[in-house]
Amino acid sequence: MGKSSVVLLPAVVASLLAGGTAHAAAAPPASYPIKNASGLTKNALYTSGRLPVTNCPERPVRAGSAASVRTYLNTLVKCLDVTWSAHFLQAHMPFSMPKVRYITKPEKVCGEKWRKNVQGLYCTSTRQITIILDRDVVNHPQDLFLMDVIAHEYGHHIQNITGIWGEYLRLPSRGKSEYNEQTRRNELQAECLAGAFIGSVYKSLDRTPADWRDLLDSTRRSGDEIYKIRDHGKGKNIANWLNRGFKAAGPSACNTWIARPEMVA
Repeated sequence: MGKSSVVLLPAVVASLLAGGTAHAAAAPPASYPIKNASGLTKNALYTSGRLPVTNCPERPVRAGSAASVRTYLNTLVKCLDVTWSAHFLQAHMPFSMPKVRYITKPEKVCGEKWRKNVQGLYCTSTRQITIILDRDVVNHPQDLFLMDVIAHEYGHHIQNITGIWGEYLRLPSRGKSEYNEQTRRNELQAECLAGAFIGSVYKSLDRTPADWRDLLDSTRRSGDEIYKIRDHGKGKNIANWLNRGFKAAGPSACNTWIARPEMVA
């Protein structure tokens, strides 16, 4: 199975953590530096500047209404299209918009079975984002979480059209541990790019600093500690890269490919 992109649902993770147990201190992570892959470590995306400041007023989300969740997300997709297309135009980089579709129950996407607790997936071959509007998210919509989900998957599209994803797929790996670290670098970069977008539009959202802290807190309560797959990163690292992007409001903070192993653990 090829490398893939998924977003895990923090709300579910948080509920599982409530009954968790303490873990022994982990050993220092193994080191797998990225070598001979300038398309990853020195991509032009990192020097393309801050994202343009655009207005992206949020639409209200009503619990129990799949239509309102879809409308909310569609509004965000338009904002993402405007922000990233303007950014690429200013940086003289080619740009194309992704396709977006919604499903209400798990199905095969991009040839892969939909994993449990996954909210979104990006398919590189079709350049399509798929979001599942299942009962949990429709009945308990967390709108900043939804913004993070769609912006994360859009981040994978940015990786795809800048050549980052293609070079990531070509990376050699000498075992499961190195393979998983490469996958985490890819996922954490998409999370950072999500933060960059949210940071660029945050003043237009009528949101408070506390709203952002709440999202970071819920993100810290998610991650590989719960799902044991080791392909997305620890909750604290997911939150760290999300916040790095948010503060920078641009992709300059998102070079996960040169980050120390503990930052992508």
